[in-house]
Amino acid sequence: MMTAGPTGIRGAARFFGQSLLSLLFDIGGLVAGGILAVFLGIFTRVPWAILVFPGILSTRGAVGGLFSGRLSTALHIGSIKPRFLHNTPEYYDLIQSVVLLTLTSAVSMGGVASIFALFILNTTLYDAITMISVVMATMGISLIAISPITIAVSVVSVRRGLDPDVVTYPIVSTVADILVTVCYLFILDAYSTQPLSLPAMWVFDVGFLIVGASIIFRDRHDGDVTSTLRQFLTTLIIITLIVNVTGSFLDRITQIVSTRPELYMVYPALIDTVGDVGSIVGSTTTTELTMGSLPPRLSGLFKQKMAVTVSWMASEVMFVGYSILAALTFGVGLNAYLGFVGLLMSANVIAVWLVMFFAFTLAILTAKKGLNPDNFVIPIESSVADTITTLSILVVLLLFPY
Repeated sequence: MMTAGPTGIRGAARFFGQSLLSLLFDIGGLVAGGILAVFLGIFTRVPWAILVFPGILSTRGAVGGLFSGRLSTALHIGSIKPRFLHNTPEYYDLIQSVVLLTLTSAVSMGGVASIFALFILNTTLYDAITMISVVMATMGISLIAISPITIAVSVVSVRRGLDPDVVTYPIVSTVADILVTVCYLFILDAYSTQPLSLPAMWVFDVGFLIVGASIIFRDRHDGDVTSTLRQFLTTLIIITLIVNVTGSFLDRITQIVSTRPELYMVYPALIDTVGDVGSIVGSTTTTELTMGSLPPRLSGLFKQKMAVTVSWMASEVMFVGYSILAALTFGVGLNAYLGFVGLLMSANVIAVWLVMFFAFTLAILTAKKGLNPDNFVIPIESSVADTITTLSILVVLLLFPY
């Protein structure tokens, strides 16, 4: 059985190194933003496309967070082996659950977005159906691409002596953002320029539905699969509400700093980093709870103080790196840079500590309720992190405009 969380000076240094290594992948958030900017013209051809995009990222991140959290905990306690094939029944149950959750999320999120578009954007019923189909295709293709990467990162981290709680979700979440963005833009481009692509997309979606239905029929008496689905539906409702709140805060920031491209450049990386730090704390906490080495009480936060402090320090390093990279890219002067880095550091202190406390508290509360914390902590935390980070930036901007 592995241990979770750092102990001693050497353990803290090792935990810091692993945390920083995993957070370095958040630089990829700039890549996702760059890709989106280059292909921004697609959103003029498909007016409803921008409405759906944030929800796709959030729901895909929620499913990925559940997958990473459950996989990391199981690797720690030995109920899943660090290998790709010939694994335990829990391993295959988890994969089937992820497929089913992805399908459920796609249909639910696409349905809600299409209803919203019908009443707000006055889209046609045909457009509404197409929205659901595009979301399903995007989520399905990204599932095929991202799931093997999640397993690979977890397995390789264990084989290399790294902590999967620290490494898996931060790395996979960034890679997933890039892949989901590419998948979504590819499907939208095909839909808007090649009429024959729509029937092909429908065929894929029907196949996805058949796979999901077969899993439900085969595993309808499997307590783990049905429990995971039932618990995740609550998470999905919460995430849907959070996405809309985040959008309103981001719109307010745009009104304040519409001429500050350096902030827009780093924004995707900021929300990735804060969410990933929360995932590190949340994942190590759920592992400790599962192993029985941490009591399900809020006072247990003191036992996690090393992991919390070290994770925050790693995020500070990343925020400074983002500020330097953005300043060099846009030629920001010294005075403006000092204000910019001050903004990021202040937002970091507010957002990271709030998200870490939220992740820890959520893990404790779900465990005390007899639920599986891995079904809730990272999926909800990652979405809450987007909102808290965006709100923190807005608060600092209002108090100390730069």
